[in-house]
Amino acid sequence: SVAMHFFDQYRADGRVKLFGGSGGFEAGEQRRDFVFVDDVVAANLWFLDNAEVSGIFNVGTGRASTYNAMAAAVINAVDRREGRPSRGVDELVRDGAITYVPFPDALAGKYQSRTEADLSALRASGCDVPFATVEEGVDRYVERLMARA
Repeated sequence: SVAMHFFDQYRADGRVKLFGGSGGFEAGEQRRDFVFVDDVVAANLWFLDNAEVSGIFNVGTGRASTYNAMAAAVINAVDRREGRPSRGVDELVRDGAITYVPFPDALAGKYQSRTEADLSALRASGCDVPFATVEEGVDRYVERLMARA
């Protein structure tokens, strides 16, 4: 899980490392359709309860979010639980909580810098499971991670 890796980095080093810019994307602005595992489970349970529906379906939020946003969500979820105020991406970068490493040459031209699930078939099937935002899903996940720590 990206959130778990960012959580571990932040707890160990006080910072999260992201790729620098590449392929027309600025540092940390590569995008993924980050989906909260509870939402994937809920979609699967919907299909279990609606066994007459079959097919191949994308399960995601349908919203691409940046790695910067994911890192900020993780850092802010930890900080809130430790009594520190939330900060925006620019402030996190300025404070060194988000840093950038050079994009690996070995990934140049092979890395997908943007993914986003097309939910049209999923929604047409009748599956109306809502998907958490990055901030909502990360907050719930970090709560679990910190309870185990």
